[in-house]
Amino acid sequence: MPPYLERDISWMYFNRRILQEACKDTVPLLERMSFLGIYSNNLDEFFRVRVASLNRIIEWGDKSAEKEAKNAKKIVKEIARLNSCYLNDYEAAVETVYKELADNGIHLISDTEADAGQLAFIRSYYRNNLDGLIVPIWFSAVKRLDYESDENIYFAVKAGKEGEKKKYDYAYFAIPVKGRFVRLPDRNGESYIMYIDNIIRCSLDEIFIGTDYTSFEAYAFKFTRDSEMEIDNDRRSGILQKISKGIKSRKKGEPLRFVYDEKMPPDLLKRVLSKLDLENNDTILKGGRYQNHKDLMQFPDCGRKDLKFNPMPPIMRASLDVRRSLLDLIRESDRFLHVPYHSFSHFLRLLHEAATDRRVKSIKISLYRLAKDSRVVKSLIAAARNGKKVTVVIELLARFDEESNIVWSQKLQDAGVKVMYGVEGLKVHSKVVFIGMKQGSDIACISTGNFHEGNARTYTDCILMTAARRITEDVDKVFEFIEKPYLPVSFKELLVSPNEMKKRFISLVNAEIRNHLAGKPAYIRMKVNHITDPIMVRKIYEAAAKGVPVDLIVRGNCSLDTTHLPEGCHLRINGIIDRYLEHSRIFIFASGGQEKTFIGSADWMPRNLDNRIEVVTPVYDPAVKSEMKLIVDYGLKDSVQGRIVDGSGENRPWTCDSPLPTGSQEALYNHYLELEQKESN
Repeated sequence: MPPYLERDISWMYFNRRILQEACKDTVPLLERMSFLGIYSNNLDEFFRVRVASLNRIIEWGDKSAEKEAKNAKKIVKEIARLNSCYLNDYEAAVETVYKELADNGIHLISDTEADAGQLAFIRSYYRNNLDGLIVPIWFSAVKRLDYESDENIYFAVKAGKEGEKKKYDYAYFAIPVKGRFVRLPDRNGESYIMYIDNIIRCSLDEIFIGTDYTSFEAYAFKFTRDSEMEIDNDRRSGILQKISKGIKSRKKGEPLRFVYDEKMPPDLLKRVLSKLDLENNDTILKGGRYQNHKDLMQFPDCGRKDLKFNPMPPIMRASLDVRRSLLDLIRESDRFLHVPYHSFSHFLRLLHEAATDRRVKSIKISLYRLAKDSRVVKSLIAAARNGKKVTVVIELLARFDEESNIVWSQKLQDAGVKVMYGVEGLKVHSKVVFIGMKQGSDIACISTGNFHEGNARTYTDCILMTAARRITEDVDKVFEFIEKPYLPVSFKELLVSPNEMKKRFISLVNAEIRNHLAGKPAYIRMKVNHITDPIMVRKIYEAAAKGVPVDLIVRGNCSLDTTHLPEGCHLRINGIIDRYLEHSRIFIFASGGQEKTFIGSADWMPRNLDNRIEVVTPVYDPAVKSEMKLIVDYGLKDSVQGRIVDGSGENRPWTCDSPLPTGSQEALYNHYLELEQKESN
C-alpha cells in the first residue's frame, strides 16, 4: 500500500508554513505580524473543529469503532507533540518581531513600562472606553464556565487582602472586545502601543473599587470549545430551525483546549481548571503572557506603509470596463476574472445588469458565504422587485457563518426571492450563477470561490463567465438537481458531485496512464487547496508510478508522501503561502496532446467528492485556457514563496528549473498589468 499521510497531521505542516512566512526577513515587518495572527487563528479553529471530531471518536466507546478510536488517539498525540514544538517557535517569532518593531520606532510596552504621562492616558482611556464593561465573577460563585464564550480571552485574578495573614480571593472576567491594541500618544516621532490586557492590568484597582483588596495579580487564559453542532434529527423540525438550535448547542460545546500564562500561580490555576472539566485527551498548554494572537492581524500600522506589502490594487479589465453591456460581451466570447488581481466589481456589475435589464427573465445563484453588507444580495433583491424570477440556494451549514446566512435568507424571502436550503445531508458548496434570457443565449458563471466581496480582496479565485449553451444548460440542471435530488439527472459537460465527479476524475487520470504507455503526451498539472481522498491519492500514486509526470500545487491538507517514491516517479508538490490565500482549483490533463482544462469549487477530499454538491466545468475558450495554464505554470515556478510538500513536514524551499524572479502572485499581477496595456493599445 502506498503511504497515506493523515489529513490532520498534514494540516499542522501547512500551518507551520504560515509560521515560516512570519519568520522571513524578506517579508515586511507588519505583514509578519499578520502571518502570526493567521497562524494563531487557524490553530484555534483547527482545535474547535478537527481535534474536537477526533476526541469525539476517542470518547465514543463503541467496540465497532475501536480501530478508528486507536488511530484517533495516535493522531491527537502527534498533534499535541507538533503543537508543543511549534509553540516554542511561535513565541520566539513573536518576540523577534516585537523587538524589530521597536527598532523601527513602534514600541509595544507593558503595564510596568508605562511612565506617569502614559499612566494618566491609560486611566482616562479606561474610564472613557472600558468602565462598566468589566464585572468580575468570583470562582467560588460558579460551578463551571458553561456560559462563557470561547471567542473571548479571560483574566484570572488573584486579589489579596492585608492582615496578620494575607488572604486571597479569586475571580475572572472576559477582556472586552474593543480592539486588542490601544495606541498611546506618540513621542519624538516614535509610536507606542499597548495591549488592552495591560490597560486593564493598570486599572484593576478601579475594577475592584469599593472592596478592601490591596493587591492584584491578573493572568490571561483562553479555552477552545468543541464547535460541532448537535443537529436535531427530528423530521418534524425544518432545516432552518435545526440550524438555529444547533448554533445554540455549539456555544455549550465541551472545552477541549486550554492555554494559559505559564506564570499563573498554582492556586489560581487550580481554580480555573476546576471550572473547565477537561478530559485526558484534551490539550493543556502553557503559554506566554498574551493569549489569542489572532488579533495581530489587526495590529495598528501607525501609518508605516513602508512596513507593509507594496499595494497591488485590483485591475479593472479594459475588455469588460466599457460602455457596452456585460451580458452582450459574454455572449460574444467567454470572459474570466482572476480575483483579487482583477476587480470583483466586474462580477457585481454583471449581477447589477441582470437585475435591471429587461431581457433577463430569471437569475439563479448558489451562495455559501456572504459579505456583511453584501452587494450580491442587494442586486438579487432588486432583481426580484423588478419582476425577475430569482432563486437563491443558500447553504445554512457554512461553518461559523450559519447565523449570518439565516438572516440573509430571511431578508431574501421577504423580498420575494425563492430561497432553497439545498439537500439535507449534502452541503451545497458549488459556486454557480445562471442568468436566463428571454431570447438568445443564456449566461452562466462558474467560480472556484465564494461570491463574497471581502474574500475577493484576499483569496485568489477564478470566475468563468460564459454563454456556451452546452455549459449553461448543465448549470441550469444543477439548480434542478438541488431542488429535486430524487429525480435522475445527467450532466453532459459539468463534473458534479456527488454524482459523477469522482468517476470522471478517475477516468481522466486513467486516460493519462494509457496515453503515456502508448507514447502519447501525458501529464497531470493541478492547483487545489486539499488532496486527502484515499482513492484519488492512490490514483495519483499509480499515475506517477507508471511514468506520468504529476506536478501539483497544494495549499493545505495533502495526504501524499513523496519521500520514498520508486525511482523514475515524477511527483512534485509545491505549497505556496503569500500575501493572498491561494484558493483557486484548476485541473489540467495532457489528454494525448488535446489538453483538457477544468476549474471549479471542489478539492480532492471525501467531503467534496462524496458529501457535497460541487461543480467543476471544462474550459473551452483558448484564451481562457491559456490563462488557466499560466496560473498553474507560474505556481510551479515559484521558488520564492513555494515550499516542498512531501509529507515530511520539513517545508524546505521549492526548487525548479527556470524559476520566476519574484513570487507567483507578484508575477501574475505584473502579467495582468501587461495584458491590460496590450488590450488598451
